[in-house]
Amino acid sequence: MNHYPQDELTHDPEGPVLLVGGYGTVGTELARMTSSRWPLLLAGRTVTRGEDLARETGARLIRWDLTDPQPFSAHVRAVVTVVNDPDDRVLRAAVRAGVPYVDLARWTARVQRAATVAALLRPTSPVLLSSAWMGGVTSLAVADLAADLGGAGTVEVAIRWDQQDRAGADSVEFMDRLGLDFEVVENGHRRTVMPLADTRTVRVGAADLRVARIDTPEQFTLPLTLGTSTAVTRIGFSSAASTSALLAAKRLGFFRWGRGERFTGVRRSLLYAPGDGGTAAVTVRVTHEGRTMTATVTDPAGQAHLTAVGGALALARVLGADGALAPTGVTFPEQTPLPNDLAERLAEYGVRLETTTASGAGEGRAA
Repeated sequence: MNHYPQDELTHDPEGPVLLVGGYGTVGTELARMTSSRWPLLLAGRTVTRGEDLARETGARLIRWDLTDPQPFSAHVRAVVTVVNDPDDRVLRAAVRAGVPYVDLARWTARVQRAATVAALLRPTSPVLLSSAWMGGVTSLAVADLAADLGGAGTVEVAIRWDQQDRAGADSVEFMDRLGLDFEVVENGHRRTVMPLADTRTVRVGAADLRVARIDTPEQFTLPLTLGTSTAVTRIGFSSAASTSALLAAKRLGFFRWGRGERFTGVRRSLLYAPGDGGTAAVTVRVTHEGRTMTATVTDPAGQAHLTAVGGALALARVLGADGALAPTGVTFPEQTPLPNDLAERLAEYGVRLETTTASGAGEGRAA
């Protein structure tokens, strides 16, 4: 029995791009990036919140509360989900209608479920699950290095989270998963690891940063798509004291006994303290057959902006707007590389990509 509302999307190649969550923190950035290229339809639960953005971008507004069982309908050329879609409503509606689809807001378990749901529905249009770190920009950087190296045997990602940055509540949802072990691939074998384990000190941008393991989608997808034998993603905060506090909370077992709604505010307060703006920085280190390359992605406009950049690049690919069309069916960012130079495309959005071939660059040491 189908318990999902029968939302009805209709594919209209001349219609607007539907941004679900289109006036949230990331959605606002994405709307500003794409409004000059395509007409937009911004959906969310509280339409009045999007009125200023709609006037700025020329977008139309429509209400779609994903927790409301009332069916939704619209004629659109593509869909980008920029908010949690817990029951896969947006995904199901897009795939049923043959509408090109991009998702930016899922953590690993939900990416796995989305891939399964979409595959069972047998999509006839591109379904790009671009929820790897920063809207898939991290995975694009991996693919870029892998193309030069001839493969990506080992991938290590180090994330610098700037606590002065703006952040939506959804962006720190992973705090609720820090008490859950997760599966990784190391040396070609699957094993389970604890969040915030295996700390390292790495160079991210111009500074050393203490980082620890975190569950992210690219650790699931890269072994499947690029044949990566070891995929590791770690995160550290711009404040060394905050990193130490988080690791101390982990040692005390807080993320296990502090699960559940009662402690949600406490968990998220350890990270969710949005400021006026900060710099997003990610270092990607890829090794293949004895050769190593490192890429550092830096966005002075912050993590919401960088995630939106990933979304804008993904949207262009599912629409075939930049000279390359993502294939029909479920794909991940590293499978849909950009047809042009990645550094040049990122630079168009004010994002820097610096690549080195020094094997020591970005190499971590135990903390």
